[in-house]
Amino acid sequence: MSFVVKILLITAAAGIGGTGLGGAISCLFRRNSDRTVSLLLSFAAGIMTSVVCFDLLADALSKGKSIGGGIFTVVLGVLLGYAVICLLNAWIDRDTNHEVAHIDARHPKTADSLEELTHVNHYEEHKSGRQPRSSLFLAGLVMAAAIALHNVPEGMVIGASFAKSAGEELLNRGGMVMAMVIGLHNIPEGMAVAVPLISGGMGKARAVAVTAATGAPTVLGALAGYCLGTMGPLALALSLSFASGAMLYVVFGELLPESILMWRSKMPALATLVGMMTGLLIIYS
Repeated sequence: MSFVVKILLITAAAGIGGTGLGGAISCLFRRNSDRTVSLLLSFAAGIMTSVVCFDLLADALSKGKSIGGGIFTVVLGVLLGYAVICLLNAWIDRDTNHEVAHIDARHPKTADSLEELTHVNHYEEHKSGRQPRSSLFLAGLVMAAAIALHNVPEGMVIGASFAKSAGEELLNRGGMVMAMVIGLHNIPEGMAVAVPLISGGMGKARAVAVTAATGAPTVLGALAGYCLGTMGPLALALSLSFASGAMLYVVFGELLPESILMWRSKMPALATLVGMMTGLLIIYS
């Protein structure tokens, strides 16, 4: 089996497996799962922060020095990666926020609990007959398409992480860590897709399958990120910087805010710290 095929299989496990697992969990959704998911998100955010700051950016700066003006290349790549993910999320919010607002004018727009994050509270509204099930089903399809597009740059992060040391053994690489963390990050995204689909009338098995399929573009992104990263020092520096910017947005724009909103305590901060220390151990041990 070639090295590229192994990368694609690992990425498929993170993308398709992560979102599919989130869809499966949504079928067994329980209200007391907020704290568990909060700690999971915080821990993943901590590992991502360590990988970005102590691995990806360090390698990007190292590669950038060999081409001159390395620091400016890295800064440009980070800003570009951050901007791409930010714009994609802005598009997702614009096309899905109406689903939260349609219950009543006082319904909160912020995800202050896991039920809000995944819109699972809409299920009771639709059961009572106050809202048409078709509107929630359509919102689920919109969310599925948006998440699928969102997963392309996340796949590029994995591919770029593998590209930075293409000659090393697969299990000793930062790409494995990044694939694992993105897989964890995809679980709540899978829940956000599956819950409105199921509440809108789709069968649970089919909803999980559709949710898992939204992770497929991650594989295409990984292939693009790996190919770009192996084109030369400049391309690799840009690819690693882009990956870093994308992950920084995911950490500070998604994971940490969501985890704190789900559980307003000091425990998410502790989980983040444990995640950072775990990332350091993985990188330098």
